[in-house]
Amino acid sequence: MFLGILTSRYAEEDFLVSLPRNLIIGLVTLFFSIASMMVAFGATVHISLYHKWNLVFIPIAFVGFVPVTLFALLQFPLLLDMYSSSYGHDIFIQISWPQHCAKGNYKNRAIKDD
Repeated sequence: MFLGILTSRYAEEDFLVSLPRNLIIGLVTLFFSIASMMVAFGATVHISLYHKWNLVFIPIAFVGFVPVTLFALLQFPLLLDMYSSSYGHDIFIQISWPQHCAKGNYKNRAIKDD
């Protein structure tokens, strides 16, 4: 997904629709990949070290999970911002001319600033 973002044609509709969607999909799959990798890491550490060294198991697992936790805490706000800016409330609210005139916001057939 990230290579698709790098090789896009950078057209206007790409910036509005395609690129944010690809970035959201890429970040979600990256989080899923890292979570499944950490499950596999935890299972491997548990299987290989639990019976031999009980006291070493917990610090090794903790040290392994710290970078992943920091990555998730730093990148999750980006995912939320991308989702809210792409699929949240639209900042470019389109108001048609009859709706605008019905509210009394007209002056010499031009829309005045609110």
